[in-house]
Amino acid sequence: MTDLRLDGTIFDDLRKTFSTVSDRMSDVRKILRGTDGSVVGAHKLVEDVHDFADDWGYGVKQLGKHTHNAVKMIDKIGESFNKLDLDLAESMKPKKPKGK
Repeated sequence: MTDLRLDGTIFDDLRKTFSTVSDRMSDVRKILRGTDGSVVGAHKLVEDVHDFADDWGYGVKQLGKHTHNAVKMIDKIGESFNKLDLDLAESMKPKKPKGK
């Protein structure tokens, strides 16, 4: 290998963090989907609770999508970095003279 180094655990840690966020967002969305606003009483308040749950459900879904896409990018960056590191190491090997 070469002097170009980036600890692979950085990518693993980032991937784990973003995967966890994505999973949590999915769990929150399921909870919001099951919200029963009727327990608050007044009709207008029930509507407001359902609207709030719907709005937050959509937002949470979007956050989940973005964190999932971040995981894909982290994987791609890690793969690209590994390839770059191997290419750099290969380029630093002594070249054999032609014709010998």
